[in-house]
Amino acid sequence: MERLGPIENHRSREEGVLVYPVYSRRSQGLSMGINLFPNHKLCSFDCPYCEVFPFKQAAPFSLELMEKQLHAELSRAQKQGIRVKDICFSGNGEPSLSPYFFAALDSAGRIRDGAVPDAALVLITNGTGLLNHQTFQGLGQAASGPKALHIWLKLDAGTEAWYTLMARSSVPFARLISTIKEFAACAPVTIQTMLCAIQGKPPPQEEARAWEGLVVELAGIRARAASRTGERSPGIQDIQFYGKARPAPEDPLATALAPAYLEERAASLKAALERSPLPQIRKAIPIRVFP
Repeated sequence: MERLGPIENHRSREEGVLVYPVYSRRSQGLSMGINLFPNHKLCSFDCPYCEVFPFKQAAPFSLELMEKQLHAELSRAQKQGIRVKDICFSGNGEPSLSPYFFAALDSAGRIRDGAVPDAALVLITNGTGLLNHQTFQGLGQAASGPKALHIWLKLDAGTEAWYTLMARSSVPFARLISTIKEFAACAPVTIQTMLCAIQGKPPPQEEARAWEGLVVELAGIRARAASRTGERSPGIQDIQFYGKARPAPEDPLATALAPAYLEERAASLKAALERSPLPQIRKAIPIRVFP
């Protein structure tokens, strides 16, 4: 279990920006963000801690312009001698909801391979795109195959009650969790969990226990068929606990919790994984904390 301190992270994603370099606390270095929603926010969740402020303007997404901006930002970083840790799909909403997502992913992958082959491709997602069969299949192939897409999959809640507070979504909790389990059985994923207080109250004990049990269950999931040569193994690759570190439009509805709370939750999960009778679960899964 590794504790990583907070990193200042200033973003510029509005007003038509498609590619934004940012020093990411979770990437621990320079990340090239790709924003598929430059003209408005589009998300299937309405998280109270979301840092995207309301805005609307006319510039639509353009694949050609994204490629141009990505080339320019990567070139600028290289000239300054700065290593690019990843190219990350995040931006003003849920990237997998964009009709341009897979075309943009293919394009970013080609540019990555030519300009910064050591950089990872990352998707930060709330998982609702997996409810679409084509998206499910496409993300599974991208994660398991040559692109080696790193999927940072949101799992903020273990109970429907806390999910309702954290996601405020019409997507049924049970259906989403079932689909996440199915996906983890066939593709590698990183579990990312936001820990914050809602209306001044941290997650209740029953929520923390349910979330922990769900992650232990997910950690035990393995694909029935062996992976083919050259593919990444399915299942949880690592776990990220992160806290509220930036302002949000609805502040103070969601507020930061003490770093010690995040550490306690991480330590409890580590102990739960180590208690499992299954050797594939007892095998160490990296757990990282980002206050």
